[in-house]
Amino acid sequence: MAQKYYTVTWDQLHRDSKALAWRLLERGPYRGIVAITRGGLIPAAIIARELDCRLIESVSIVTYDEEKRGEPRVAKPPLAAGDGEGWLILDDLVDTGTTARVIRALLPKAHFATVYAKPAGKPTVDTFITEVSQDTWILFPWDTEPQFIAPIAKTAAGQ
Repeated sequence: MAQKYYTVTWDQLHRDSKALAWRLLERGPYRGIVAITRGGLIPAAIIARELDCRLIESVSIVTYDEEKRGEPRVAKPPLAAGDGEGWLILDDLVDTGTTARVIRALLPKAHFATVYAKPAGKPTVDTFITEVSQDTWILFPWDTEPQFIAPIAKTAAGQ
């Protein structure tokens, strides 16, 4: 099956992150936010502003090399968050749940939220906003740039 791509713009990411903040507000307040680098950094900044949370920690789990998946490795632990009690973990996407399971082991008492979720990863997070199919690769705005695309009629006709 061909890979599907779903492009997320900066505006859409901001709207979806703000929608997630609305959903998380009733579950707070939170002592702090743990942003999963790198994808969770921008949603964490948006949500930290919306929830008026100033204590931000990060955790780095290396799983992907471009579009190729590997074994997860903790490159930087979230030491300030302890066992996660009262903390909010944020990421852009939960895919298979591999990274989420590693984070859950580090911060078992934290609330885990992502902006986007795929079916295989949904059970590993507590809150998310938008579900996409498992075979969809999300193109985030920090990974893309605007460029000219030929009209469909020209590419379909082989011109």
